[in-house]
Amino acid sequence: MTYLRYFLVAAEKRSFRQAAIDLGVWESTISRGIRDLEDEIGVALFIRHPSGVKLTNAGSKFLNHARVAIGRIEYALKDAGAAGRGEVGMVRIGIFSSLASGFLADLLQTYQLQNPCVHLDFAEGSPADHISAVQHHRRDVAFLTGEPAAYGCETVRLWEERVFVVLPQNHSLVECDVVTWDGLQDEHFIVSETDPGPEIHDYLVKHLADLGHHPCVERCSVGRDNLMKLVALGRGLTLTSEATTGAAFPGVVYRPIEGERLPFSAVWSLRNDNPAFRRLLSMARALSKQAAAGSHNGATTSP
Repeated sequence: MTYLRYFLVAAEKRSFRQAAIDLGVWESTISRGIRDLEDEIGVALFIRHPSGVKLTNAGSKFLNHARVAIGRIEYALKDAGAAGRGEVGMVRIGIFSSLASGFLADLLQTYQLQNPCVHLDFAEGSPADHISAVQHHRRDVAFLTGEPAAYGCETVRLWEERVFVVLPQNHSLVECDVVTWDGLQDEHFIVSETDPGPEIHDYLVKHLADLGHHPCVERCSVGRDNLMKLVALGRGLTLTSEATTGAAFPGVVYRPIEGERLPFSAVWSLRNDNPAFRRLLSMARALSKQAAAGSHNGATTSP
């Protein structure tokens, strides 16, 4: 590539001496480099004379190819450098939380604004499916509840969200600013059979059983949006995380459950060397520290 640069500048300046001045090298370096290039391809590229140099017919043809080659090499170097710095590429993300609002929504929006050439690919699923995908390098990272342990993976806790009960708008608990578990022990709950329904079911059973009460939890074959519609129709109550409350559903009201906070973590493979993902992880850590500092000063947990 160095010899090609010598050739291009010498062809433009029609002088080895001027090419040497422009490139900041000795004239003998230019002359020797071009001679080596001519020996390698087996043809003279320049006619040398006292006042400078002139391209041969072969040299003129070689010039066109050399310009294209240098352009492609420079593009390849820039592209590889950008990929190495994580400025281009793809990050495959497993999510087990709403993107309606909150920490994760803010993180991904900020990352995309700062890295517009990186494609973010999302997939929903159960925690077990996400962890398996991360372990087998089908996903770069999964954002999950709790602090799950997985073989070959690293986990870092990033943020917390309050837990909310979803009520029909005519329910008596709507008058409360905060709801307690004692106030919910006699209620009928509904959850989806799809994720995150099973986790919400286990969460309800654990907390209500701790009060010595067997909870009434009905599984419904609907997704989250239709589950909210069933709540509005009075079929039962359900739970959701703080991020989900950023989405409004007609006929339902959200109320926080006293003292209940749900931790969220990022999980990724220790062998993941995707630079674009590493940039996302670094940003997540920074925003997490910023959010924690804000919460100590009375701010919300969302950056």
